[in-house]
Amino acid sequence: MPVPKKRHSNTRTLRRRATWKIKPVNYGSCPECGSEVLSHTACSVCGKYKGRQVIAIKEKKPKKKEN
Repeated sequence: MPVPKKRHSNTRTLRRRATWKIKPVNYGSCPECGSEVLSHTACSVCGKYKGRQVIAIKEKKPKKKEN
C-alpha cells in the first residue's frame, strides 16, 4: 500500500480544506400564501404544490382559557 513520502505542511492542508464550505439553503416563496418554502416541496402553511392542494391542513382551534 502506498504511503506519502513527506508530510504536508499545515498551510497546504488548510488551503486544501478552505473550499469545504456549507452553502446556505435557498428558499423560494409560495405563490399562494407567500411563506418561505424549499424548492420542489409542498407548502407546509397552505398545503399547495404547483397550484393544487396536495396536503390537507388542519385549522388550529383557539385555546380555551381556564379561570
